[in-house]
Parts: sequence; C-alpha cells; structure tokens
Amino acid sequence: MLDVRRLRLLRDLARLGTIAAVARSHTYTPSAVSQQLAVLEREAGVPLLERTGRRVVLTPAGVVLVRHAETVLAALDDAGAALATARGEPVGPLRIGAFPSAVRTLLPGALVTLGLDHPGLELMVTELDPVAVPEALRERRLDVALVNDYDVMPVEPDPALDAVPLLDETVFLAMPATGVAPGTGSGSGSATGPGSDPGADPVGDARHAAWIVGSPGTACHAVTLRVCRTAGFIPLVRHHADDFAAVLALVAAGQGVSLVPRLATALPPAGVRLVPLAARRRTRVAYRRGAATHPAVAACVTALRASTRAYLDR
Repeated sequence: MLDVRRLRLLRDLARLGTIAAVARSHTYTPSAVSQQLAVLEREAGVPLLERTGRRVVLTPAGVVLVRHAETVLAALDDAGAALATARGEPVGPLRIGAFPSAVRTLLPGALVTLGLDHPGLELMVTELDPVAVPEALRERRLDVALVNDYDVMPVEPDPALDAVPLLDETVFLAMPATGVAPGTGSGSGSATGPGSDPGADPVGDARHAAWIVGSPGTACHAVTLRVCRTAGFIPLVRHHADDFAAVLALVAAGQGVSLVPRLATALPPAGVRLVPLAARRRTRVAYRRGAATHPAVAACVTALRASTRAYLDR
C-alpha cells in the first residue's frame, strides 16, 4: 500500500527539483525526506529515483507515479469536501490569499458577506503575489486564493489546482498629466502625447520615457517587459515598486510611466493620466483540485463573485 504522505513528497520533488527544497517546504531534514522516498520505492517495488551527479531525478516509473499522485491527492480533497458538506454549515479556518489590489477592492465586501452568511468560518487573509499562490495552495497554507495573469503573457495551468474566472480588466498606461516623464534625454516621451491620437501606439510613444515596474520575479515586472518588447523597445527602468498606490504616486510626481490594471485605478492621485491599452489582466479564484464543492470554498467563490459585481457596478 502506497503512503499518501510519501506520495506528496514525491510529487513535490517533481515540482521543486531537489530533496533540499522538498525538505524546506515540509520543514523536514533532507535525510528524513530521502528516507521516506526510499520507503516509497520499496512500497512501489520499482526504482522511482536515480542520481545524476549531485541531483536526483525521477525515473519513468517515478514520473508515472507523480501523475497518479496528483489524482490521489485531488480525490482526497474531494472526499474532504464531501464530508464537510455532510456536516452542514461550514465552520473553522478559511485561509484566503489575494494580491494587493484585490485585497483593497474585491476582498472586503466578500469578507463581510462571508462573516454574515457563515459566522462559523474563521476568515484569515494573506496578501501575496500571484506567483506565490500555487505553492501556498499545494502546501495547504491557503485554501482559496485570487490569482491573475495577462492575455499577453498567459500562465500555464497547474495540474494540482482548479480555478474559475472572476474578472477581466483593462490595463492602462499611467503617465504624468503634464510635463515630461524623465527618460534618456531630449527624446523623452511627452506626458500629453501618448494616446492623444486614437490611432497612436501609447506604449510605443513612451519608449523614451523612464519606466516604473514591479520587482524582478513578479508578474507585473515580466508583463511590462513583454509589452514593451512587443512595441519594439526595451524599457528604461528607473524605479521598482510593487504597490500600485506607490506606482501612481511616482507617476504623479513625474518620475515615469507604468502599466496599471483597473483595480488599482479607483482613486488615482491628481496629476496622473490613464490611457487604456488592448492588454487585459485576468483574475481567477484558485483552489486545490477536488475542493470546488467544499462548502467553505464554494461560499468564498460565491461571495467573491458578488463583491466583484458590486465593485464593477459602482
């Protein structure tokens, strides 16, 4: 009989790549992980791992078992959801993850609704970048989370997770309303020029401006580089900021231009001009495979959808 906890270690080894990373993820020692994987090999009756230099890689049998492990773990979540439904009203912790602009706009209304309709839930919110969500859901540090990607840079689905659409929003080029955004000299883009002509390319017109982008490794950073490269240039990055309120403050101060989604533009500071672009940011509600029917997860999805509708109707 294969042990589920060991299957999870093997699955995480396939995802993380090293025994040391798996050990950190589970707060085990590397030797403990190695011992558990060795036991799993004996249970399976075939080699699951082989060493390549200092690295451990999965054998073909190991790859097959990881694929089945995803199905087994999803089935366990499905069973947990069925039991929770049998118990009736959802109670206990509900750990929700969301990116900053959603925490400020969509999440408060959903939390109020959940608190009123399901007082037995213990609501806990964690703000984090969407890049960190899959690992947090896999490791059960979150039960449900908001994730996003951009149509110009879609994210591949995670086999361990399911998700439902929540919001499709416009992306704007945020630029100073007056003056010139500092750039590479006399060729700097005018703050009033980009977007004034309906047929113009706002991003291309801002090629000589300074740019404000997210920290390296974030989706916002990668998307800005992609959008600019598609327009035919590499942006001059002057500032890094991950909070859109800070980004807009820098734009208002004439420090550059930036890409900002609609959720971050509810109360832009004076001195910022927003030019709509063709790019879209897409937000989804994500959870572990098999958890869609869990009463707490289903209630959270319903509340988020209602809160999003209310926000868009304002």
